[in-house]
Amino acid sequence: MAQITPMLRQYLGIKQEYPDAILFFRMGDFYEMFFEDARIASKILGIALTSRGTFNGEKVPMCGIPHHASKSYIARLVAEGKKVAICEQVEDPKQSKGIVKRDVVRIVTPGSLLEERELSEKDNLYMASVAKASSCYGLAHMDLSTGEFRVTEVSEWEEIVDELGRINPAELLLLERDGLQSKEELSEFRLEILDRSSFNPAKAEAVLKDQLGTTSLASFGIEEMKAGVVAAGAIVSYLQKTQKTNPEHIREVVPYRPGEYMFLDQATSTNLELFRTIRRRSEEGTLFHILDRTLTPMGSRLLKKWIAYPLVNLKTIRGRLAAVSDFKEDLLLREGVRKDLDQIYDLERLNGRVALGRATPRDLIALRNSIEHLPSIKAHLKGSASSLLCDIAEALDTLDDVYRWIKEGIRDDAPVTLKEGGVIREGYDEELDKLIQLTRGGKDWIAQFVREEQARTGIQNLKVGYNKVFGYYIEVSKANLKAVPTHYIRKQTLVNGERFITEDLKNMEDQILSAEERRVALEQELFDRIRRRIAAENRRIKETAALIAQVDVLAALAEVAELYGYTCPDIDESREIEIKEGRHPVIEQALKEENFVPNDILLDDKEQEMLIITGPNMAGKSTILRQVALIVLMAQIGSFVPAAKARIGLVDRIFSRVGASDDLAKGRSTFMVEMNETASILRNATPRSLVILDEIGRGTSTYDGLSIAWAVAEALHDLEGVGVRTLFATHYHELTELVTTKERVKNFNVAVKKWQDKIIFLRKLVPGGTSRSYGIEVARLAGIPEAVIQRAGEILENLEGQDMDEAGRPKIARSKLPGSTQAVQLNLFGIHDNRLARWIKELNISRMTPLEALVELDKMKKFVDEQGT
Repeated sequence: MAQITPMLRQYLGIKQEYPDAILFFRMGDFYEMFFEDARIASKILGIALTSRGTFNGEKVPMCGIPHHASKSYIARLVAEGKKVAICEQVEDPKQSKGIVKRDVVRIVTPGSLLEERELSEKDNLYMASVAKASSCYGLAHMDLSTGEFRVTEVSEWEEIVDELGRINPAELLLLERDGLQSKEELSEFRLEILDRSSFNPAKAEAVLKDQLGTTSLASFGIEEMKAGVVAAGAIVSYLQKTQKTNPEHIREVVPYRPGEYMFLDQATSTNLELFRTIRRRSEEGTLFHILDRTLTPMGSRLLKKWIAYPLVNLKTIRGRLAAVSDFKEDLLLREGVRKDLDQIYDLERLNGRVALGRATPRDLIALRNSIEHLPSIKAHLKGSASSLLCDIAEALDTLDDVYRWIKEGIRDDAPVTLKEGGVIREGYDEELDKLIQLTRGGKDWIAQFVREEQARTGIQNLKVGYNKVFGYYIEVSKANLKAVPTHYIRKQTLVNGERFITEDLKNMEDQILSAEERRVALEQELFDRIRRRIAAENRRIKETAALIAQVDVLAALAEVAELYGYTCPDIDESREIEIKEGRHPVIEQALKEENFVPNDILLDDKEQEMLIITGPNMAGKSTILRQVALIVLMAQIGSFVPAAKARIGLVDRIFSRVGASDDLAKGRSTFMVEMNETASILRNATPRSLVILDEIGRGTSTYDGLSIAWAVAEALHDLEGVGVRTLFATHYHELTELVTTKERVKNFNVAVKKWQDKIIFLRKLVPGGTSRSYGIEVARLAGIPEAVIQRAGEILENLEGQDMDEAGRPKIARSKLPGSTQAVQLNLFGIHDNRLARWIKELNISRMTPLEALVELDKMKKFVDEQGT
């Protein structure tokens, strides 16, 4: 250590305390990095790697960034999974004796970014924590930028995984003692492992009480959530360690139970493309993108929460629908409120920065300008026919005192930073006004000094300038140097002239600079006083922001309903889902060259609980499945829906097994992913759930896949003796025979028309099954060579054979398992008669022309002749 400079010795001492973070070491106007930190940062940031001094006989690697540009650099490092320790000069260099004192003031982690431009305004930035207990798991999550803090407990690990999928934390804290870090399902998250030296679980309750400012957790309803308290305490402890303070705006924690909302597992959220499209991983083309007509960042974030957590409480759903209806029907109300909303900034994050002491003068101006529109919104809502909107109006705090404090203290044209002053309004503080007059008078004196010197010397282009090296100086061009008075003191020679000072100028400089320094210091003190006063009201601001976000979402849903012709659904406690002329909310907006074809759906618990939907590829089966699920979800967030009419019996869970995908990183094939998702459905579905299944079993051999698909359909039909509402799309036409063994199954198909060798997709769901998939025709549309198409036709003819048993029953329906009621009974009619009967039964005669009917009759005659019957 004797070989290195005092500065490097100080650096190494501080770095030793933060070995897992890149240390930003403040030196003047730069943050410098040394040794391995410099090598890592220079590669990630693309900046030059240099050296400074030596250590153990070798040059010390170094790189640096300007402190005023640090925010974007920090964000880039964090995006690469690094933590950044910000080490500042904590004393005035002018006052220090020896090396300037430095200390780490904050550690930036993936879950604790605060700078507005580095955060997505539409997304929360959550930090989450999981703690394991003997019989349950605790899960807490917090958004430091907004102050949201929630905690829950669940009994099953799969519930934790699904809930983490909904939260999507940027950083996940785990306790080393629990051993959860090895769980495969957590591999996609940025993990931070807390050992005993980082966090003592036994002290979780005390840490949490201290942060919340309470002596009991009973008032928050979490005193019995032992695992939840440990998880919440871990987050608080970690934040106190990284932020070097107790976040003042984190003064409440909200308990919740996943069962209070509709359950959506990760597979369903992905398959329905709620927030990201499957192929492009883009927001465009998602349900959120269609519904997001919000005007404030906190409104947009709340809409995401509503979509991720649909309601199951009938009263609350109807309250939201009534509010949306009022906004939709009352154009003046909607336009008036949205005009005000458009002028409101991100109140949640402004409040967070104020509470954390990170607010700038411009942040307070944005807060003031936002508050200015609150009285108008309150007045608009008071006359609403909706009880929810009236309740919001009643509860809305217009923050008049906060507005007044900012208006009286902060100038309208305040700069971004406090560095140069000019922030506090004149007349706010008597001492500051005196300093302002002194600096203003000093500058007036300099202007007068210039005029007098020009007159006295005859040098008309004489001017006075200022820089940090020489202070104020007189500059004279080379052509006028002969006229310079003898009392001018030369300070600097330039190419085109010289610079001088005088005793009078230096005396005034001391007065001006002293006044400037005192003015800036006093402005900083006054600004901090105003900020702390506002921070003390952070709970009120947070509550107001939450109400404004709610108004924004309700008005946005009304705007969408009006724009796209959505209707108000009827929600009840039945188990029926009836949709008239339903449309897919995303696809109907994406279509450019054709109109979207609407479809009707009826699911009930008496005759039509499971729909087996057949039809060729590209006909629209998957679209119909998804649109039913999306309409149900939209209804239960309180949105109008894309349908002429919709009646929705409350759904507690939506399960979706749609589309093919593998997970090679975890060694899971397409079929294994499909089976895992199907297993989850069979374990967790209830009679009040909605299940949509598309092509179950296609990832394996035909007979294996068909067997699995049939067994899954039977299990869902028989669930708890009453079944579950299910839409089952398939190319296994044998599944249409379920109607012969299961009473609440109905067959439907997506209609097509064949013309010559082509097929025309009609996109219409019609009763009855279909015996053809038209796969060869679809292959022709895809451009498969004609020779291959013809050969495929020959092979298809060879493969098509008998599929009925001697009793005229589908062979696949047979069972030898205990309890089976499907005994074989010989049929009076033969196999071929049954096939002919099914053929006739599936004909839609009302839609056929006389010529089509004759053609179909001719086919039947040929069939009978070929069978020799």
